[in-house]
Amino acid sequence: MLPPDDFDPAIGIAEDLEAGLRRIVAPNPSPMTYRGTNTYLLGTRGLAVIDPGPEGAAHLQAILDAVGPDQKITHIIVTHTHLDHSPLARPLADACGAPIYAFGDATAGRSAVMQTLATGGLIGGGEGIDGDFTPDNLLADGAVLQGDGWQLEALHTPGHIGNHLSLAWKDACFTADHVMGWASSLVSPPDGDLTDFMASCAKLAARDWRVFYPGHGAPVTDPAARLDWLISHRMSREAAILRALESAPATARTIAEQVYAGTPPALLGAATRNVLAHLVDLTGKSRVSPLGPLHAEAEFQLAVR
Repeated sequence: MLPPDDFDPAIGIAEDLEAGLRRIVAPNPSPMTYRGTNTYLLGTRGLAVIDPGPEGAAHLQAILDAVGPDQKITHIIVTHTHLDHSPLARPLADACGAPIYAFGDATAGRSAVMQTLATGGLIGGGEGIDGDFTPDNLLADGAVLQGDGWQLEALHTPGHIGNHLSLAWKDACFTADHVMGWASSLVSPPDGDLTDFMASCAKLAARDWRVFYPGHGAPVTDPAARLDWLISHRMSREAAILRALESAPATARTIAEQVYAGTPPALLGAATRNVLAHLVDLTGKSRVSPLGPLHAEAEFQLAVR
């Protein structure tokens, strides 16, 4: 279970998290963004802005107001191209002159399986995607970005979306929407890929972290335990989906109504997309198979073994 959460920050105010790091929460609360998107300001003189957030004059001004007279924004880093993370990057760049760094555009990092599904146009997806985003500079997996007194290592962590980056800062990691403390991440094909998501969890788990700074919610102060929970949570969902298919073939929606019993109606669509991600992953593992072509409304059955 998730720990009790009393995260209730002041919106639009730069808050010190530790030496050289501040956070500004954007004014975009929702069932999918929690209190709002976390924008991080890293550095003491030359600043990196991590995830400028959704487009909006108030949040842009809050970021600019947080820059002191002896400070300058030198880098703008976007962890992924969802509409609550990337759209403000270009207006901020226009205002301060700093270049934008990211793994790539909205389709970068997409697996071959998901690219095939996207090309077929039968899997849906595209929720909240910033299709207009283009970075000035690409950050490949393992690339190191140097700033004024800070250094970040780019870790490609696809799963939530193919172009998702986590950013290692010494023994801390900015995990964006891959690992959060308040909820598990949405994985919605073809932008999200559960096979990649689990591999990215293992990638992060292979290192010893002090703290995770997520894209939404409070810092995660026990990263190893949180990753263990996230992996076991996904495995329990997989087991529940397989149990649901033991009686008869079913669609992702029908399974979601069983597996996510009690979920508010407003979130059932997201739950259905998560189930679909599991079904695509299980199809790749030859554990289930669709009755006919694979598409968002397909019925799935347990594979004959």
